[in-house]
Amino acid sequence: MDNLRLEALAPTLDDYLELRRASGLTPKRPDQGAPALTNSWAWRRITDATGRSVAMGRVVGDGGWYFLIADMATLPGYQRRGLGRRILEDLLAEIRATAPEGAYVTLLADPPGQALYRSLGFREPTTGSVTMHQLLD
Repeated sequence: MDNLRLEALAPTLDDYLELRRASGLTPKRPDQGAPALTNSWAWRRITDATGRSVAMGRVVGDGGWYFLIADMATLPGYQRRGLGRRILEDLLAEIRATAPEGAYVTLLADPPGQALYRSLGFREPTTGSVTMHQLLD
């Protein structure tokens, strides 16, 4: 696939910040990105022939019952090639292989990724739960 390689590694900080910015996710500063790289439960990245990360995804979690899929991003020139699916399937396989039965996997589904997430079994809660957040000043 065009010399693209899936790796169970975090991108470099520069690649992380660029992937977020270029793919349309909220841009982050280095002081926000660095902890994300080191404090995640699992990472996947896809690199090109030069070693540059062109797609990424990660799992934040406690390793027991709670897992949050985050930072799913692909550079625009590599979108619509199944890279996000490849990353997400690999992350879900790792969760299934290591998490105890009853683990809860969640994510925030922006419109561009909703079809992918639904195709892999993610559903909106039917319990009346809603997504809530607070952005700290």
